[in-house]
Amino acid sequence: MKLTDAKLRNTTEPGKYFDGAGLFLLVTGGGRRYWRLKYRHIGKEKLLALGVYPKVGLKEARERRDDAKRSLGRHEDPGQVKKDARSQAIAEARNSFQAIALERHDAHRKRWADKTISKTLRYLQCDVFPAIGKRPISAVTHRELLAMLQKVEARGASYTATRIREMCGQIFRFAIVTDRAKTNPAADLAGFIVTPTVRHRPALTNRREFGEFLVALREYKGADLLTMLATRFALLTFVRSQEMRFAKWIEIDLTAKEWRIPSERMKMGKGLNQAHIVPLSKAAIDVLRELQPLTGYSDKIFPQTGSRKCMSDSTIGRMLIRMGYQGQQTMHGFRASARSLLSERGWNESALERQLDHAERSKVVAAYARSQHLDERRKIMDDWGALVCSLESNDSVVPFPAMAA
Repeated sequence: MKLTDAKLRNTTEPGKYFDGAGLFLLVTGGGRRYWRLKYRHIGKEKLLALGVYPKVGLKEARERRDDAKRSLGRHEDPGQVKKDARSQAIAEARNSFQAIALERHDAHRKRWADKTISKTLRYLQCDVFPAIGKRPISAVTHRELLAMLQKVEARGASYTATRIREMCGQIFRFAIVTDRAKTNPAADLAGFIVTPTVRHRPALTNRREFGEFLVALREYKGADLLTMLATRFALLTFVRSQEMRFAKWIEIDLTAKEWRIPSERMKMGKGLNQAHIVPLSKAAIDVLRELQPLTGYSDKIFPQTGSRKCMSDSTIGRMLIRMGYQGQQTMHGFRASARSLLSERGWNESALERQLDHAERSKVVAAYARSQHLDERRKIMDDWGALVCSLESNDSVVPFPAMAA
């Protein structure tokens, strides 16, 4: 007699309870109940485990039995089919998009800046993994990838969608070179997401306008002395915000007239193990000497008032807004201002790029480039300091440097 749901619920005595076509429920002395299928393959009697009751009910157990019978009809061993499916599932889990993405992420940790590490992982966890993370990377289709990107684009984040497509393309390439994928569908989707217009951070690059800004800055009375000095040091050294705000006195060598920024704090320097040298002009050194009585008690050059933390990322920006320069000049824009005005004065483009610490594609070239053009960069920074001092003094004539290349 075939089994019924009612009989199964009341079956507690140890034994085998058959349903037909080789399917039976095995009840153990401990009360555990297992579905088993008795079958023969190539003349040998075998048993196949079909699950545990009641997690696998009677209907599902019969369906699994029928699947096994179909395998036998194809002259396949159901037990081997099950083993193969399990092995394939394990392999697919190991080669899922998420597993390979995280593997690549870990492999690049030493070369990426901390900010890049956290931002990349956030994109993956928020947008990519929920959509395609569990899929075998070799099975991810163009349609799946496009649907995920369009979902990001639909919330008004076109730039993020573009970055995610590039990121996925890098992950697919990593899978290809490690023999876990054959194609890169992300590469084929270039152009499907509308790339937003890049908006550069505001900067004054006209000498007259920048000179007017310097005069306004010199005469501004709406900020404390530390903020004013920090702003002046930022424009005299034109480094990135993080590089300046976390500056420490131990990095300054007044005898050598140098500021050595550790590579791990540089946007392009992580993994190079070579400090970025910022030659200090007389004007920059004057600022540091004025800062010493204010912050010399701290290891940080620009500590947050009443705190052990460094100056806030928005301190200088808020001051520039109060001065009336919103949309015209930012701290990061000092880099563009310096780049443009120094280029006009005839300085070597490569030396300017080195001083700005712009990216090099090759890690070897990047490490070598850190020390390139140092003598010329010292002259560049001295000229920049002299130019700033002249412009803020309303000098009508600023001499061109005699040693410009």
